[in-house]
Amino acid sequence: MLTLSIAEQAMLDGREGPAAALALRVIADAGRMMGASELVTIESAHIDGCLYHGEAGVLFAERLVHDGGRVAVPSTLNVGALDLLHRDRERLSPETRMMAHRLAQAYVDLGCRQTWTCSPYQAGHRPTFGSHVAWGESNAVAFCNSVLGARTNRYGDFLDICAAISGRAPLMGLHRDAARRATILIDAMGLEPDFLAADIAYPILGAWLGREVGEAVAAFVGLGTPGEDRLKALGAAAASTGAVGLFHVVGSTPEAPTIAAATQGAPPERIIRLDHAMLQEAWRGLSTAEGRPGAPISGVAIGSPHLSAAELCLLDRLLGERRCTVPLYACTGRHSLREVGKALSERLATRGVEIVADTCVVVTPILRDTSGLIVTNSGKFAHYVPSNTGHEVIFAGLETCVDSAVAGRFLPGDQAWR
Repeated sequence: MLTLSIAEQAMLDGREGPAAALALRVIADAGRMMGASELVTIESAHIDGCLYHGEAGVLFAERLVHDGGRVAVPSTLNVGALDLLHRDRERLSPETRMMAHRLAQAYVDLGCRQTWTCSPYQAGHRPTFGSHVAWGESNAVAFCNSVLGARTNRYGDFLDICAAISGRAPLMGLHRDAARRATILIDAMGLEPDFLAADIAYPILGAWLGREVGEAVAAFVGLGTPGEDRLKALGAAAASTGAVGLFHVVGSTPEAPTIAAATQGAPPERIIRLDHAMLQEAWRGLSTAEGRPGAPISGVAIGSPHLSAAELCLLDRLLGERRCTVPLYACTGRHSLREVGKALSERLATRGVEIVADTCVVVTPILRDTSGLIVTNSGKFAHYVPSNTGHEVIFAGLETCVDSAVAGRFLPGDQAWR
């Protein structure tokens, strides 16, 4: 049975206005259905409901605005359906474009910050260790729990904004200590150092993790101290191929200074000794088409999660003075574009890179061709491109992606670790 505090009951009774009452009613009812006994006060939210899926989402957000709704905690916005920095980049009907604008405006009117990114943690939204938050967007949830050590479940559309307005979330799941214990230990000590030194390793590790453990919490041993972009890629792939909301990397992530800390002193229920044969299978599973050398491609898509400033700079270095002969779609956030500066963005654009901000190519129609072969270095893109866009996909490293965009055909690389 869910018990509300005196302040929460007053909010439910309308003391803070009709929007807050509606928001808390949604959160409380969701908590009851999921077996929570109480609510927890949150410190921030990341809103996924700002992506246009239909009229109902617009009307719900506009009702909250009409009823005086306002977020009670700092709240950032996930990707929307529009690239608000590059006019008419999306192939949308006038009606759909209008509705997407209405939805975006409603969330701004509710007091959300216009980040429009799936990587809010790289746009300054970094909740403190141990704090309770309500985040949507699967990769952001995995990063928030795993790398920052804040606590959130995956809050989908409507739950996210209701949590932000009420300042509450059900106290259950990954908000609780017991659910954060690693029950699976993954021994990666046998993997080749050259493999772990390459960026391509981390989407592959994530794709394997998601398929292997589902929503269980696992701890890696033997990965060293990967940087944030690598952990971002691992978590995004794991949350796409599975439902991973939290993973630990012993000696790197904040809740896992030791194996004992990651497992909360209990013996793991399962130990997996990771080898390259397992990862070969995960690698193959990220592609829906054979990586035939010289195969013509429709384009290259990178940036899911959104490219960081460091990744944009790396793209610039890899491209050099060459020019792409097929579109290279680089999805990123406006925060990263500000960090790298206008000159770098313009230099990329003159060499055939199509910079996509505020959205990405799998959630809104941007890809020029409606079919064909897409090359990507993103485990998340590789998972969603076929179903969301109708394209076949080949997963490869960033250098291979750039070389293929320049050639207009697939140029296989990334062979060394095999």
